Amino acid sequence: MEDKARKQNKRSLIIEAAARIFATRGFNSTLMAEIAAQAGIGKGTIYEYFSSKEDLFFSVFEWFVEKTQAEAKVSISALGGSASERLKALNDALLRSWLDMLDMYSLVMEFWSASASSKMRQRFKQAFREGYRDFRQIVSALLRDGIETGEFQPEVDAESVAAALVGAWDALLLQAWFDEGFDPLTTSRRFMAVLINGLVSKPQAI
Repeated sequence: MEDKARKQNKRSLIIEAAARIFATRGFNSTLMAEIAAQAGIGKGTIYEYFSSKEDLFFSVFEWFVEKTQAEAKVSISALGGSASERLKALNDALLRSWLDMLDMYSLVMEFWSASASSKMRQRFKQAFREGYRDFRQIVSALLRDGIETGEFQPEVDAESVAAALVGAWDALLLQAWFDEGFDPLTTSRRFMAVLINGLVSKPQAI
């Protein structure tokens, strides 16, 4: 058990070191020796855990997605209260998490590029499909909960709203990456206030 934990820790060390180097230098310009130096290990050790640079890069992608989804799940489960409150908490948790990793946001560009590359296209496209689908399901489940409790209007299409919201979060971070003066957290909070106002059930006129 201890040996398994040690190996898992070493694998995580390599992935996080690779994430920093890939974010700084890009996939094509990164050398495995640079990742090894960042992780404080020998170059050969990397190949005990990953078969190639492509394999390591894909593992960095999985790590990035899992970290983001973990933030989403924790933010929803940690708070009780209304669906609106949990939706706001989810928004804040995601934006804060991504902003904390903004210096590595160039990784997202690298991941998107890999989804169009000839060598890694299918592997990344499939992973993107699954990642977006899983994330939409997290958000749509929260919206359906609001519908079932009567907080949100019954005609709300949870899946469509979830897809649009996930796309909006993506776009906000992209704008923050290109424009250092752009404040995605404040913008997202104002957007969420408008969105929730449109979702909540309105009192019936008497």
